[in-house]
Amino acid sequence: MLDIKLIREQPQLVRDALQKRNQDQAIVDQIIAVDAERRKLLIETETLKSERNAVSKEISQSKDATQRESKITAMRKVGDQISALDESIRTVEEQLNQLVSTIPNIPDDDVPLGKDEKDNPVIRSVGEKPVSSFPQKPHWDLGTALGIMNFEQGVKITASRFYVLSGAGARLQRALISWMLDLHIRQGYYEIYPPFLVKGETLFASGQLPKFAENLYKDHEEDLWMVPTAEVPLTGIHMGDVFDESDLPLRYTAYTACFRREKMSAGRDVRGIKRGHQFDKVEMYTFCKPEDSPRELEKMVADAEQTCSELGLPHRVVQQCTGDLGFNGKKAFDVEVWAGGCGEWLEVSSISNVGDFQARRANIKYKDVDGKKSHVHTLNGSGLGLPRTLIAVLENYQQADGSVTIPDVLRPWMGGVNSIEMNES
Repeated sequence: MLDIKLIREQPQLVRDALQKRNQDQAIVDQIIAVDAERRKLLIETETLKSERNAVSKEISQSKDATQRESKITAMRKVGDQISALDESIRTVEEQLNQLVSTIPNIPDDDVPLGKDEKDNPVIRSVGEKPVSSFPQKPHWDLGTALGIMNFEQGVKITASRFYVLSGAGARLQRALISWMLDLHIRQGYYEIYPPFLVKGETLFASGQLPKFAENLYKDHEEDLWMVPTAEVPLTGIHMGDVFDESDLPLRYTAYTACFRREKMSAGRDVRGIKRGHQFDKVEMYTFCKPEDSPRELEKMVADAEQTCSELGLPHRVVQQCTGDLGFNGKKAFDVEVWAGGCGEWLEVSSISNVGDFQARRANIKYKDVDGKKSHVHTLNGSGLGLPRTLIAVLENYQQADGSVTIPDVLRPWMGGVNSIEMNES
């Protein structure tokens, strides 16, 4: 969440940021008007409270009973006015907070301008696309033929966009998750296993509410929501906390299943398991001092790239332009892997420097050696996201006979299984 002082004192900065993001700027004027009304009401109520305090002192010192009673009656009316103003202030503050909470973060100056993901520049590419001597199958055909991926069962037990992994397919998914968590621990992250249900307050703190309410799954009886990403509970575990400067940076990694109401158009990313309502993801998350967040962003991108490289997956890094930048982010990079069967680059990680945007919403601060408190900066990124990593492994490691070779780094987690053969079903 942006600081209301920033919006009040530098409205053009916020307007320019919204323009870069290709979003409506009119909300800035709405916020300024509501903020002005709020400040006007605050002045009125403070004036009345000051008057009441002064008259109360006069009443306590007055010896004239009639005069005292007159002032008491007058102050009752003032008290009613104050109560009415306090209620008006609460209403206006709720309106103001609602408006401010919908403003996205301000992009850094070096974020490239662009309309959408098509304008994202490629920063670097690592590894060569594998050259195959046989036609490579997409994962939906490959996984079905191997008997490890079943779409009909997913629809039968749930609905469309759900699927069932079985046998070596389920084990490969689990191996990827376990191996990635262990790799991130070696990279300096501390593992967390959080709840997969969170309160609305936690979703607000992480920037998911109110902006993305329509994409979230909610319990119909309680204020509990299914997590769309481990970023949410990892933000939430430190809501209201104050770190010592020496505690930072604090780096976490966590696995969660993730649940999102994906709004999918027909014919786009609907085949196979690229995009669904439930998926697994390993997350990286960092709390740090503001001056350290650019360096931590570089580290997080490098850590995601290492994950791809150790899996032997050709990958590239693209920077999100202003039109593609996520709601929370002020600067972000996507890591994409090549999937030979689909013949396309698949995003497996989006790494964002959020600045103090989430920390303001979640009230997370640190204090320096002099005791001065400031908001921390937070960063998040997938390390990596499933199932697209699984897709890339299956498609890039497929063999001419229809089998899939298991990458070397995953074999210790596969119980001696070095390849998935056609008889796995």
